[in-house]
Amino acid sequence: MKLGIVGLPGSGKTTIFEVLTKHFTDTGHKEEARIGTIPVSDKRVDVLSEMYQPAKTIYAQVEYFLPGIKDKQKENVWIQVRDCDALIHVVKNFTGYSIEAPTPYEDFRRLDQEFIFSDLVVTEKRLERRALDRRRGQKTNQEELSLLKECLEAFENENPLRKFPGLACAPVLKGYAFLSAKPVLVLMNNDDDDDSLPGAHELMADEDCMVVRGRLEHELAQMSDEEATDFLAAFNISESVMDRVIKRSYDCLGLISFFTVGHDEVRAWTIKKGTEAIEAAGVIHSDMQRGFIRAEVLSYADLMEAGTEKAAKKKGTVRVEAKVYEVQDGDIINFRFNV
Repeated sequence: MKLGIVGLPGSGKTTIFEVLTKHFTDTGHKEEARIGTIPVSDKRVDVLSEMYQPAKTIYAQVEYFLPGIKDKQKENVWIQVRDCDALIHVVKNFTGYSIEAPTPYEDFRRLDQEFIFSDLVVTEKRLERRALDRRRGQKTNQEELSLLKECLEAFENENPLRKFPGLACAPVLKGYAFLSAKPVLVLMNNDDDDDSLPGAHELMADEDCMVVRGRLEHELAQMSDEEATDFLAAFNISESVMDRVIKRSYDCLGLISFFTVGHDEVRAWTIKKGTEAIEAAGVIHSDMQRGFIRAEVLSYADLMEAGTEKAAKKKGTVRVEAKVYEVQDGDIINFRFNV
């Protein structure tokens, strides 16, 4: 999972990137892109690792990407984030010396409109090319042409594609990597003493929003565990911003985790909700998908209730599922395959 961090100048993008990844620098080089890969904390993985005592324990991972600014051309920034699975849109909601009062809704809309315009330009160019192909007698994918026209209408009405799931998720449009089709998590970057969402009701109603206190969390991320404990209590912070953002990112993208266990390895795998067993097998290895026979499934909850895998089998909670089984969050799966 790769999430691009975007926002207007001065919104605190770099601060949020460093909080999430703990990759700190004394001086910022805005022309250079930065990426950080972090493990996804999951207590279930910890419990399974304690139970099976594997040689390796592997958590799911998430990548946060901060695009660089080259030649002050915004389109260069947008090209960099087109391959991201989702966007984290940082919106300024803090005040300070000589800083004007924040306007979170207006700031959000301003950048969102830039995404829409960028997608509009891509769509118009492709439609022009398709029209030229038709005049030359070349065949045109009618489904693609029809969907592009629907996209054009959405953009001309200043609507992002994420509001139209049928367009945003259309397989034939996947290669376009439309910016406005990507899921968005809006981070309201608040003052140190403000943990409330702003009164931007239109934004709250339309988008997935959460509050972070960037400067405060930036200090916290650089503290020792002992210092952080007192700090957390003083500012009523029960969970790190990294863990909170990861959880909301999973929800935003519709992601779940399943597990594979054994003495060699306990590992978490990330998939989309609704993924069938045969596709989940392919996430591990293409041979598993190609030679899929069955999936032996035990839910994490059933394992915890039984106490051991052997006891779970005696209770009959280890199930044999076919390729069309829809994998659930927390499933522990042993794939049987033959190639």
